[in-house]
Amino acid sequence: MKRFYDEAKAARNDAGWGIALDGKPVMTPGRAPLAVPAQKLADAMAAEWAGQEEKIDPLSMPLTGLANAAVDRIAPDPQSFAAELAKYGETDLLCYRAESPVELVARQAKAWDPLLDWASEQYGVTFETTTGIVHRPQPEPTVARLGEEVARLGPFHLAGLSPLVRIGGSLVAALGLAERAFDEDAAWAATRIDEDWQSEQWGDDEEAIEARDAKRREFGAGMRFLRLLD
Repeated sequence: MKRFYDEAKAARNDAGWGIALDGKPVMTPGRAPLAVPAQKLADAMAAEWAGQEEKIDPLSMPLTGLANAAVDRIAPDPQSFAAELAKYGETDLLCYRAESPVELVARQAKAWDPLLDWASEQYGVTFETTTGIVHRPQPEPTVARLGEEVARLGPFHLAGLSPLVRIGGSLVAALGLAERAFDEDAAWAATRIDEDWQSEQWGDDEEAIEARDAKRREFGAGMRFLRLLD
């Protein structure tokens, strides 16, 4: 769609903070009022709208996209959405280790053990690690406890957490980021160890590089969304 407005700014509304385009409130794709709970987030979303050129590119507005998802997709049934995210705790990336080579095994241990140790202490749980890709069930109390932690989040925090979990493949790493226990770049690198190893061995093509960069942007948007809610 072509840009149809001159000014975009955050504006107070009945549900919190929304975006006004030339004074008119923005609606979600589901035709609900777009409203977020934090002015900082609304300001950042308004900047996305203000930065559009002749044509509006939704892919260049990830914060707005996450806010739309929170309102239209998550808010009507946050418990179900939280349950879907919590399932990642049953097959967390950090629990599936390589058998060889030694260098990859060492990289995984160096990056992944601190994340699991943090979660063990933070939530009072234990994890079962294994080698290979054959499923190994996690202790039921661990799965339940991680599920409780996700279930306590509201629609907007769930929206921000979602790309961290889905792209990284690790609920533990995502929760560690949400709790500010780990640096974003370090957590991203930890979730990329296997892919980066393959790239080092076999090289990357242009399509793979573009896909990785797109994932990194989406991962970063989720992290920024969470920070702007605080």
